[in-house]
Amino acid sequence: MTIKELIVDITVKEIRGDVNQSVESLQSDSRRVEAGSVFVAVKGRTTDGHKFIDNAVDRGAICVITENTDEKERANVCVIIVENSASVLAHVASAFYGHPSKQLVMVGVTGTNGKTTVATLLYRLFTDLGHKSGLLSTIENRIGDLVESTKYTTPDAISVQEALSRMVKAGCTHAFMEVSSHSLDQKRVEGIEWDGAIFTNITHDHLDYHGDFASYIKAKKIFFDGLSAQAFALVNTDDKHAEVMVQNTVAKVSNYSLTKIADFRARVIENRIDGLHLELNGIPLHVRLVGKFNASNLLAIYGAAILLGENQDQVLTGLSKLQPAEGRFDLMTGRKQVFAVVDYAHTPDALYNVLSTLIQVRTSGSHLICVVGCGGDRDRTKRPEMARIAASLADQVILTSDNPRTENPDDILDQMWEGIIKEKQDQVLRITDRREAIRAGVLMAKAGDILLVAGKGHEKYQEINGHRYPFDDKRVLAEALA
Repeated sequence: MTIKELIVDITVKEIRGDVNQSVESLQSDSRRVEAGSVFVAVKGRTTDGHKFIDNAVDRGAICVITENTDEKERANVCVIIVENSASVLAHVASAFYGHPSKQLVMVGVTGTNGKTTVATLLYRLFTDLGHKSGLLSTIENRIGDLVESTKYTTPDAISVQEALSRMVKAGCTHAFMEVSSHSLDQKRVEGIEWDGAIFTNITHDHLDYHGDFASYIKAKKIFFDGLSAQAFALVNTDDKHAEVMVQNTVAKVSNYSLTKIADFRARVIENRIDGLHLELNGIPLHVRLVGKFNASNLLAIYGAAILLGENQDQVLTGLSKLQPAEGRFDLMTGRKQVFAVVDYAHTPDALYNVLSTLIQVRTSGSHLICVVGCGGDRDRTKRPEMARIAASLADQVILTSDNPRTENPDDILDQMWEGIIKEKQDQVLRITDRREAIRAGVLMAKAGDILLVAGKGHEKYQEINGHRYPFDDKRVLAEALA
């Protein structure tokens, strides 16, 4: 591929130099540049790629894509001036890897809560239905049966297109992907041609990044504004922001709901700790997932499958076999006959949903214990709210560390404590060490009690002062329960 072929679909302001040179790689990190690379200088929140153009050229870049109109000329280096290099990066990444999304049935899932469950279970369902599929998610990336670890909910634009390209080469026909508000704001998924988009809900989260709730909503809305008329937009009308999400889309809009008339509707008949008994569009169904929030997630999965043309009976059979995604209402038991649940709930709404569900499914006389923390270097306003919700719903609460990152964990706990009213303080403990907090929760629990460990879910690390130390809530729980 030549530089000219790479930029054929993008709008450029100016081109200086030879565009017929052969491109060996595409990079936005100057440290990865090698001979024959095209380097795209992107302005980020913490650093500006334009500062590293000289380094990229020294390492062998044959072309620089930049927003700087006064970029200096260099011998044998093509300089391309563009309006927005982040947007251009997404589109040239798609071109470099052969526009893989055009060769896949692409479905993205966005929302504050439920993204991982919906994307993961769509992948599992379509795999069971006989479609070789791919997954890009918070927990893991999958290319068919190949499993890869992941660091971000939505990778950078180059990594996304490279992964989709490998899915195509592996023979995948479908791909399911979590789409974060960060990735939409940073234009990481602009180069993807979507067949469908799902909106689960939007609640208090990521205000440390977006600044305010209106900006957070606006970022999510970008997803639906960019859909084509051939795509579907499936939205949860139980969330009051669903209408806003699709008010400007040209996609075919469908909806799902637990409480309203909708294209896809479910009624919870029975909610037990071992699963849900539902009536889904009038058809009885038993599933292994627990809670009304999972009934909503299942509706999204069912709706997407039907909109993609799958057989209803086969879809319903597949839904009945699905297991929860790792770290999402992940149930464990031990010798003490204590029910322990590990859940990623790290927002006020998610924590409320999980605790409310556990209250509904617990047996008479059993107690509910909650171990919960809040991440450092993130939205501080939700910390007292998270603690308030835990103390209002659980019989006993242990406040502990989550991923403190660069913050003092005790300062985070101080801010959480502010949300606990005086009448509830006697039922709340502070144990900074997360391992000890989980052990204490197990020691408090008696047979039949339920222990929720919230906030980290699938994560296998604890991030402290720039280092990721091995830590797995499920493993610590298993040891304590045994």
